[in-house]
Amino acid sequence: MADPETESKPVDQDELVADIDRTRADLARTIDAISDRVSPKKNVHRAMDQVRERAAQIDPLVAAAAAAVVVVGLTAFILLRRRRR
Repeated sequence: MADPETESKPVDQDELVADIDRTRADLARTIDAISDRVSPKKNVHRAMDQVRERAAQIDPLVAAAAAAVVVVGLTAFILLRRRRR
């Protein structure tokens, strides 16, 4: 059913065009936001930014200790693999 209030009001072309332009601009912003969210390149940049933020918050001694553990672990792994050959 049609709304009696809208039936009695005359349609203003300028208002209608302005409403269409606003809707088009809203849709363009929505599409831009969606494409930004699903862009692999931007996702990589966001992930790297998060890693940089977290790395900046880590105490340098803890980071150095973690790196040392990784180096020692990899060295042990490589030496054990060489022994088996």
